[in-house]
Amino acid sequence: MSETPYDIAVIGAGSAGLTVAAAAATFGQSVVLIERGKMGGDCLNYGCVPSKALIAAARHAHAARAGAGLGVHAAPSVDYGAVHRHVHDVIDGIAPHDSVERFEGLGVTVIQASARFTGPDVLEAGGRTIRARRFVVATGSSPVVPPIEGLAECDPLTNETLFDLTALPTRLAIIGGGPIGCEMAQAIHRLGAAVTVVEGATILSKEDPEAADVVRRAMTAEGVNLIEGATVARCTRAGDEKTLHLSDGRAVTAEAILVAVGRRPNLDLGLDAAGVAATAKGITVDRRMRTSNKRIYAIGDVTGGLQFTHVAGHQASLAVKSIVFRMPVAYDPALMPRCTYTSPELAQVGLTEAEARAADPKAEVWVAPLSGNDRARADAATEGFVKLVLSGRGKLLGATVVAPTAGDIIATYALALAAKVSPATIASFTPAYPTLSEAGKRAATLYFGKKLDKKWVRSLLAFLKRV
Repeated sequence: MSETPYDIAVIGAGSAGLTVAAAAATFGQSVVLIERGKMGGDCLNYGCVPSKALIAAARHAHAARAGAGLGVHAAPSVDYGAVHRHVHDVIDGIAPHDSVERFEGLGVTVIQASARFTGPDVLEAGGRTIRARRFVVATGSSPVVPPIEGLAECDPLTNETLFDLTALPTRLAIIGGGPIGCEMAQAIHRLGAAVTVVEGATILSKEDPEAADVVRRAMTAEGVNLIEGATVARCTRAGDEKTLHLSDGRAVTAEAILVAVGRRPNLDLGLDAAGVAATAKGITVDRRMRTSNKRIYAIGDVTGGLQFTHVAGHQASLAVKSIVFRMPVAYDPALMPRCTYTSPELAQVGLTEAEARAADPKAEVWVAPLSGNDRARADAATEGFVKLVLSGRGKLLGATVVAPTAGDIIATYALALAAKVSPATIASFTPAYPTLSEAGKRAATLYFGKKLDKKWVRSLLAFLKRV
């Protein structure tokens, strides 16, 4: 059945797709939204929301144990069934905002089916032929399960099944030491499981090594077993017991295995029929988020870039501005912050120290350790730092924060980069006392203190003192 063309057809009802559909409908566009799975996509159902709810429960359990160092003695009793209910209560509380009913109330036509392009300006979904002036592909990504011998027989968990567990495994092995692997390792260990992480390289390998090392020390101190520089050669199973046989000859036995080695874009859309160029990494887009078919935009994980909900939402806003308002837009990944929600958190925006030095041999780094921050001392959380990366000419290139609230602190430097704020402005702003955000100002102040430590400056100050 062919239909009157829509203004916009959106494929995928995750964070990116929902943002486009809601905004476009609000501005009077006729919109059809197509989703083959759950409304809300990965973030709501399997990603950000449940993982952060689980991490919150784990943080409370850990705080009870850690209070002894501050004179508070408690022994937590973890009811994992109640933790599971908390996680799903959080999902259920947010779900109405992403529901079919809400979007139909906004005037969006919602089709719950798979979609496939059959031409450059037409697709099929749920037995219907859909035409539109513009299309937005926001189909997201799926977890990768590596082809390890015997792994399939061990019923590995992924982020799509982990949060369905109603009982905590006594021993958990995690394949992959990236952000998801590290977050879940620490959280599940805090809730009472013995956890081993197997990582072929080093954990958090894309992050600043010094910052990653702070997280490594914290995880190890809590009892998470980290095995780095080894891969899984094969897996075996004997009843409920599962064993990872490693490339270095070691073996890790566990009750459950979680795979967290990365994600692949969901590209099964008939892209060739639409004339849309893509690689195994994702759909190819320009800075306006347009594909090789200028009628079709692609946003979020399916483009193979930064895989974060806030990035997907930002790209969605760019697509709306371009499609609805015909505004010139340009996506700049260098301005996108990221955060790994371990304890301490590790956040980054712009260039890391290594990236900056590779681009500019004269780049400078200024670090304020949390050990010199009064709030960190009061909270007994002095492991971490704020690192500002500056060009040889004093331009802010990036910031690294490893601290209990790094995800919040990094916002200051994301704004500074986007607004091209100078280090002088960062050094002159006044945060509340005592807060961890003072560490960032301290790093900028150190930079200017060094710049002022010149012979001519000292001579000038001596002269001013005399007069």
